[in-house]
Amino acid sequence: MSLDNDYLKVLENESIRYISQEDVKWGSWSIVRATIALMNLALNDKDNQYFHLISGQDWPIINSREIYDFFEGKSNIYMERYLADGIRKSHEEIINWQKYYYYYDVINRRKLYGKIFHRLTMKLQSLLKINKFKKLKIDLDIYAGSQWGSLPRDAVEFVLDYLDSHENVYKMFETGFCSDEFWLPTILMNSSKFKDRYENYNYHFIKWTKQHESYPAILDENNFIELRQSNAFFARKFDADISRKLIEKLESE
Repeated sequence: MSLDNDYLKVLENESIRYISQEDVKWGSWSIVRATIALMNLALNDKDNQYFHLISGQDWPIINSREIYDFFEGKSNIYMERYLADGIRKSHEEIINWQKYYYYYDVINRRKLYGKIFHRLTMKLQSLLKINKFKKLKIDLDIYAGSQWGSLPRDAVEFVLDYLDSHENVYKMFETGFCSDEFWLPTILMNSSKFKDRYENYNYHFIKWTKQHESYPAILDENNFIELRQSNAFFARKFDADISRKLIEKLESE
């Protein structure tokens, strides 16, 4: 995807640096491709010891110095994770999101035709007894979890090296659905070096209700006390207009 000149001027005026023009689509591998590009860039700075995966609608809800001090000297992975087998979401067994083939870099999953295609594809692959795990010789416990979290430098280096050296695993994730929620916990929890350093919490506040026509909720000033009573470092979703007063309250402290 190419950015038009008007958009590039906005980025330049706001002193925003972009490193690629990845056309990120919901549920597709493009999300992870963009994440990998950012990880590789951040690894270039040897002083970076912790890497925080946050969304474009996140906001830090405590002082940056407090965040820095918490992670100083630590080596744990702070991300939610659980075994995918037996878990259902949206009336689907999520293990099938990796067991079957999907191509949402091309097809927009969020459009009506994308939703119909998704259901038909799953049904057809089930009838045909498609098993990508067997085809690709995947011998891993499949984990899922939140794509948001904090990882130490050696964990980031490990997952990138692992993908480079395991073409079959890369292919599994690349042709999966919502692989951004699978790749990190699966790789790290199958590693004897990292699984014992995996904390099942990401210090991230998300309100899983509908608010301001958004699910999860777009936060506003009425959520201030909830944020303060949480032990989170980051929260989402923030909106420049709806969350303005909340941001002002957070920044005034």
